[in-house]
Amino acid sequence: MTVYIDPPDWPGHGRMWSHLVSDVSYDELHRFAEGLGVPRRAFERDHYDIPSHRYAEVVAAGAVRVSSREVVRLLTQAGLRRRKGTTG
Repeated sequence: MTVYIDPPDWPGHGRMWSHLVSDVSYDELHRFAEGLGVPRRAFERDHYDIPSHRYAEVVAAGAVRVSSREVVRLLTQAGLRRRKGTTG
């Protein structure tokens, strides 16, 4: 199982956030997040939003650090990218 996380560079709700993704399946991503106790409500379209204070923990659990650009490339290449305003 390989999941990926970008740096916590995304502001929102008074915090900085990372995106946690899989390049295999949403099921793989959900299992990894569940193992860390990340609530399902943190899943948005094609990724989990991870607050900056959990970044090191998620990396220690096995997430591979990549750039934000690489997150988009991985999702697109795997056919898992869901843009805002799309369903499915």
